[in-house]
Amino acid sequence: MSVIQSIRDRGTWIIFSIIAVALIAFILQDGVGRGGSAFSNTSTIGQVNGQKLERAAFEEKLAMQEKMYASQGAQRDQLIGSLWNQEVDRLLIEAECAKLGLQVTAKELSDILFSENSPLKQEFTDPATGLFKVEDAKKAFAQIKKSKNADQIKMINQVYIQPILEQALRNKYSVLLQKSAYVPKWMVEKQAADNNQIASASVVFVPYASIADSTIKVTDNDIAAYVKAHASAYKKEEETRSIAYVSFSAIPSSADSAAVLNEVLAQKQDFASATDNGAFLNRVGSDLPYYDGYFSKNRMQQANKDTLVKIPTGTVYGPYVDGNAYVLAKMVGIKNWPDSSKVRHILIGTVDPRSGQQIRPDSVAKKLVDSIKYAVAAGADFNALVQKYSDDAGSKEKGGVYDYFAQGQMVGAFNDFSFDKPKGTKDVVKSEFGYHYTEVLDQKNFAPAYKIAYLSKALVASNETVTAASTAAASFVANAKSKKDFEQNALKNNLQILNGVDIKKNDFTITGLGKSRETVRWVYDNKVGAVSEPTEIGDAYIVAMITSIGEKGTMGVAEAKPLVEGLVRNELKAKQIIESKFKGSTLEDFVKSSGFPAQRVDSLSFASPFVPGLGAEPKVVGAAFNKSLIGKNTAAIEGSAGVFAVRPEAISAAATMQDPAAITSALLQAVQSNIYRGFEAIKKSAKIIDNRSTFY
Repeated sequence: MSVIQSIRDRGTWIIFSIIAVALIAFILQDGVGRGGSAFSNTSTIGQVNGQKLERAAFEEKLAMQEKMYASQGAQRDQLIGSLWNQEVDRLLIEAECAKLGLQVTAKELSDILFSENSPLKQEFTDPATGLFKVEDAKKAFAQIKKSKNADQIKMINQVYIQPILEQALRNKYSVLLQKSAYVPKWMVEKQAADNNQIASASVVFVPYASIADSTIKVTDNDIAAYVKAHASAYKKEEETRSIAYVSFSAIPSSADSAAVLNEVLAQKQDFASATDNGAFLNRVGSDLPYYDGYFSKNRMQQANKDTLVKIPTGTVYGPYVDGNAYVLAKMVGIKNWPDSSKVRHILIGTVDPRSGQQIRPDSVAKKLVDSIKYAVAAGADFNALVQKYSDDAGSKEKGGVYDYFAQGQMVGAFNDFSFDKPKGTKDVVKSEFGYHYTEVLDQKNFAPAYKIAYLSKALVASNETVTAASTAAASFVANAKSKKDFEQNALKNNLQILNGVDIKKNDFTITGLGKSRETVRWVYDNKVGAVSEPTEIGDAYIVAMITSIGEKGTMGVAEAKPLVEGLVRNELKAKQIIESKFKGSTLEDFVKSSGFPAQRVDSLSFASPFVPGLGAEPKVVGAAFNKSLIGKNTAAIEGSAGVFAVRPEAISAAATMQDPAAITSALLQAVQSNIYRGFEAIKKSAKIIDNRSTFY
């Protein structure tokens, strides 16, 4: 994005986002932007505790986010997921705040807009002092108060005011929860006493690692029993599905590569002799459009620019490989250009860069800028004209000045004028935004700049290559009507069977496959064992088979196995160790039967689950502080790393003193840090109906 466009956008943002307190009521009462929609379809995309999310309103917000985040490369599918979560959270927060009587007042909104953390601060900061020019920001209210543009008011509400209100409301709710946290005196006293206790013990430790994993067989029944016993830890909030798939590559072949290379070579002579480079490149279908401008070497993005800048004017270099394309480069011209330029201008706009709507007719703008040109020539004050006429809010407060910007940062015509014309030149420049009366104030650091035309042809698969892959995939499907057939056919054709797991209904991608929404839809429209028709994904045709359905609720064996198999194996090892190595009743008996020595552990803290040299073993620490067992020993204990027997030796108080205030603060912070769980609980208990998969 050019600097002019960027600054224009920011200037528009200023006008659109500054809402006087008096105007807020007007916006909210009118309902502009809150229920309005350009869509006639009122289908429900979802519900939160009975509150509907209409598809039309959702699409409107989605379209706006697509525009806002386009420069950041945000994908539509990502935005759909994030917007859905935002909308669900918003409805839940609004409902909770309504119950509690929490709201954001007009004054609070005004305070946010004009505080040190104001979203306007960047636009209204004095570059000389770094101070936020609050009064300048407030003056901009006058412009919006006079506006009768419903689209602008709607944009204000949707893009700026509503997000501020929603965030402020959420902050209030969070603060309320945080301030409700309380630590009673008895808890502080108990924590202080616990912190001051230390213990020593003797332990016999037989590690699970003493038994080879290969000797322990974990069955599906073992997995199922473990999951059942720990059901709350292995719950699924939504259904998932898994697939097996094979891939048939349709990447360009060596023959395809040779064909593209020969095509480029055949055009080299004509490219060299072409007088209109733009027209020629357009005619031959170059994948890179012609840029009729100059770039310094340090602004060029090509990997082989050191070679390109040495090409004589009129010469064509190549073909060479650049990414996934064959390229010819033609040196069109070389000139001495500055690396930065300083200009001032007055923009008479014709198009709003944000909305694309016409500001004024082209003929009106041209007459006005011509009048400005004559006025300047007659001695009129440039700064006064900027303040009165310029539509570029980004430079208006600076007398229309852009201070030393680099090549390529401005829109094309404005950029070329700023660098091509000598210092002192004044004239009118037309861009996609309107007419600029422009003066070149200064230029510096002159160096060679290059105009290069590129003929680029991407390396793509031929029809023959694509057809071969498609045919092979179709043949595979014809002979893979069951799980057994699928596996045998893959083996016969030397195809690797890959897996996609934990596929959710609203997923747009499958791990390993990338964007694959069509396949996700197919997975949820069919049953276990179904085999798909060939689906084109990227540079391959995919044939998938549904292998399992993971129902909502407690995980099945297949899903839980990767998570719990190690834990179950340790349980089976523990049982074997206890039965074979913990014979007798005393610690000495256990030493003898296990073959493992007794170890002395000192300075155990009741406030910490760690055993020196053995790691986190809370059961061992708990046993060591059992006063009734001092001088005696526990039975075998299943720990994290192995099986233990513990004999507490002594329990005493540490010499250190604990500050009650510090303990209170630590406990309070621990409680407050878990406030988010409160919102998670609200969300978990809510009745949420998600119909996104119907529309996307």
